[in-house]
Amino acid sequence: MSAMPGVVAINTFREAVRDRVLYNLVFFALVMMGAAILVGQISIGINRLVIVNLGLSAISIFGLVMAVFIGVGLVYKEIEKRTLYSLLAKPIRRWQFLVGKYAGLLLTLAVNTALMTLGLAAALFYVGRPFVRSDASILVAVYFILLELALVTALALFFSCFSTPMLSTLFTLGIYVTGVFAGDIREFGDFTRSPFLKGVTRVLYYLLPNFHNFNAIASASHGEAVPVSLVAQNTAYALLYVAVVLLAASAVFSRRDLK
Repeated sequence: MSAMPGVVAINTFREAVRDRVLYNLVFFALVMMGAAILVGQISIGINRLVIVNLGLSAISIFGLVMAVFIGVGLVYKEIEKRTLYSLLAKPIRRWQFLVGKYAGLLLTLAVNTALMTLGLAAALFYVGRPFVRSDASILVAVYFILLELALVTALALFFSCFSTPMLSTLFTLGIYVTGVFAGDIREFGDFTRSPFLKGVTRVLYYLLPNFHNFNAIASASHGEAVPVSLVAQNTAYALLYVAVVLLAASAVFSRRDLK
């Protein structure tokens, strides 16, 4: 029974690979890399800045689209196709099914992110820019993007346990946008003189995921080193938040009447 989440994860990965959406997203990401090369050649002296900025932005955007639009259908699709009932008839618990689905999509995102990162490296190599030690910040930025996608995937899976894909998409994107501007929301609450608004903004700041902390694109494009403490902090934060969201998703899904 302990191997069942792994089986579900592999099947989810295979289904995602067969999905044409993934190929389209990778294709458009490669087009973005091509555009980065073109702009980099035109912009003399700032090749690295332009290519890394556009490349990492493309990886982040296309990864976010995949995480949301595939994640919100992970559970709903199985219920609609009625394949979930045959799965749950086997010796597998509902939480194992969810963990397997989550791991499968996360594996898909990791593979696609790795491929797009190779595309970014090829773009830098193409314009004749040698790799240096400061390029390690690019890998850190990619790692932060993966942590961000892990959070978004968990949120999408959580909402898919009790809502339709359309509403799940709106909920997930709403939380993501709010999380990106979490710091600004808190500053707005501190700026106002209303104790109520200040309290609400502080609750939102600590309750919602702070996606702003995962943005290291600017540092990577300028070749600035990312502190090790920030890497450890973001890793611990993402793992803890994902664990809490998956536990909540398991609790909701376990109580859902699937008849």
